[in-house]
Amino acid sequence: MSDPDRNRTSDPDRNPMGGPGPDRTSDPARKAVSGAGPDGTSDPDRNPIGGPGPDRMSKPDPTRTSSLSRDRLSNPGRDRLTSRINRFDRKHRLDRTLGQTIARVTGEALGRYQTAVIRIGFSATWLLFLLREFPHRQEMYGPDGPWSWDLAQQLIASNHSFTALMWANSQVWFEIVYALAVLSSALLMLGWRTRTMSVLFLIGVLSLQNRSVFMGDGGDNVIHLMAIYLVLTRCGQVWSLDERRERLARAARDAREAQDAREARDARARGEGFGPDRVGSPDRGNSTDRVGPALWTVLGLALAAATLAGKIDGGFLGGWRTIYWGLWAVQGLWWLAGRYARSVQPRIFLDVVANLVHNAALFVIMAEACLIYATAGWYKIQGSRWQDGTAVYYPLHLDYFSPWPALSDLLTEYGTLVMLVTYGTVVVQVAFPFTLFNRRVKNVLLAAMMTEHAVIAVVLGLPFFSLAMIAADAVFLPTTFLRRLGGWTARARRGLFSRVSGTLPGPRKEAPRTPETAEHTHVGFTA
Repeated sequence: MSDPDRNRTSDPDRNPMGGPGPDRTSDPARKAVSGAGPDGTSDPDRNPIGGPGPDRMSKPDPTRTSSLSRDRLSNPGRDRLTSRINRFDRKHRLDRTLGQTIARVTGEALGRYQTAVIRIGFSATWLLFLLREFPHRQEMYGPDGPWSWDLAQQLIASNHSFTALMWANSQVWFEIVYALAVLSSALLMLGWRTRTMSVLFLIGVLSLQNRSVFMGDGGDNVIHLMAIYLVLTRCGQVWSLDERRERLARAARDAREAQDAREARDARARGEGFGPDRVGSPDRGNSTDRVGPALWTVLGLALAAATLAGKIDGGFLGGWRTIYWGLWAVQGLWWLAGRYARSVQPRIFLDVVANLVHNAALFVIMAEACLIYATAGWYKIQGSRWQDGTAVYYPLHLDYFSPWPALSDLLTEYGTLVMLVTYGTVVVQVAFPFTLFNRRVKNVLLAAMMTEHAVIAVVLGLPFFSLAMIAADAVFLPTTFLRRLGGWTARARRGLFSRVSGTLPGPRKEAPRTPETAEHTHVGFTA
């Protein structure tokens, strides 16, 4: 090794690779790494690996701060701008979400399949009840029943409830009202003129139940409430004869428009005139609905006669008189807007109002179902028999609730089963309102409650109460399941028709959707 090389290796200030190094004794960075203080001595507050000591951990080290941190430290205005942008984004997202919610609530009737199931379920339950009790209708609601005419009149005078049976103390009038209740229930279940039939269904339910208030049970109370809510819903948009009539009318209108377009194209090809009196003329081949106006007129005359006779309680701004006249006027306004309005704006406004009322009524129905289960569950918790797990045992051994004594004895033979059913009923009823925000748990509990009501219908002999509660539970069923159920029903119906007639009807063809134009204006508020 030569002398220069030896000198380079022995030089403490040189680079270990042999190059001359800087004076490290005066380099602050080197002192920081080695743990030395500014004067070259050891600093006890420094980290042995070169980081700051315990009292300096909160102070930023310029040598270890990233460029982004230096920019933030050197530009405090950028942080304020970023925070303002974040607040603006959050507010913008909130406004966008609120706008989408308003547009959806006003632009469409939510839960169309759920309200259709409620309509079919409650009308079918009430219809089956009326047919089942037809031989006993005189004892239950007749003028010579146990609840006499005078007692019923005194009760109605005190609570101001509505019943058409109190308009006349006549057997003929009673038979007419009972027959109208049966007919309106059947037509509402089929979805024929649902706006009108829902009002007549309400009148039938109130007339019979308010005539003899001691003849009902929990299921009748649910039907009583839901009959009022159904009047406010657009429950005939699917699975109804009204939907079928509108679909056929829309198909016929599209066919007329296509035919007019072809005729206009052929006329232009021949060089002939095809004036506006023929193109798109609303009166050309337009089928006029005569049943709706006729039904509206007849009901208006009947309502006027009852009002003049003083049969309906309430003044001009309150009571059942105002409710019935208001519903009748809204029906007429709806028909006039669709028939004689020169623009689509009045009909759009009525659609928005109808959607708002429908969605509000649907929310009330859901809240009512949750309230029923919550109150039932919390009241059960306070009972000693429900607390010790024996409450289910006792009604199964009552003669009134034991249509199948052998089955009741079999179910109560095992004490563990009775305890599980007792506690399970309480848990499901109390927990159900809190599971609405979890779809999977909600569907499981919903299936459990429907199964429980089906068992109650068979074991305890309460079929109409169980049907009413199952119909109320149906408001929480998923839309996909209801659509699938509708498809199964349609296939079963086509199979039944094919066996009866020997031919298989073809599948229903949906009308093609057209983009929104000036004539197909979006309904609802947008934000």
